[in-house]
Amino acid sequence: MKIAEIFTSLQGEGLASGYPTIFIRLAGCNLSCSYCDTPASRQGGTDMDVSEVVARVLLEKPHYVCITGGEPLLQKNEVTVLSCQLMNAGKKVSIETNGTVPFDDLPDGVSVCMDVKCPSSGESSVVTLLPNLKSTDSVKFVVGTDEDLKYAEKIIHTHPIHAEIFISPIYGTDYQQIATYILEKNLPARMQLQLHKFIGLP
Repeated sequence: MKIAEIFTSLQGEGLASGYPTIFIRLAGCNLSCSYCDTPASRQGGTDMDVSEVVARVLLEKPHYVCITGGEPLLQKNEVTVLSCQLMNAGKKVSIETNGTVPFDDLPDGVSVCMDVKCPSSGESSVVTLLPNLKSTDSVKFVVGTDEDLKYAEKIIHTHPIHAEIFISPIYGTDYQQIATYILEKNLPARMQLQLHKFIGLP
């Protein structure tokens, strides 16, 4: 596997927000979002066997493990084996994906967070993957502009989504404006700020 870093922090967003979490950041990505906050993970990385990653993770105490990137599903075979081994060891595993690689064949028990790319990202997700999300999964719209909000609203209302929906403002944008839009449109979504950035954690 190509690993960018493994570290422990508080989960800053999503269903497990606030929980101590071990992050496995995989290297390599097929997108180049304008607001990417981990550009170094788009390339390079250190080669590690799945067994090495599991051993490293099991040295840490948190119950939650988040496999992120980059785009982790570019290494889906290894991620599948890794997820199974971690869940067998008692860990609760989530995978963050940019919504360009199918995820319906991931192991049962893995929680998927699909990040639907909005216009300001300069990229796009495959929104036809949204119906594959389960009630134990989540979908995230990272927004920074009115155009982003209108796009998120359109997708929410035109695609069947069974997962928890989050609206996540780009760090440093006008949070009140975004909150007002959610309220005015009565969007069936939870606004969520990036907790880890506000408290100064990675």
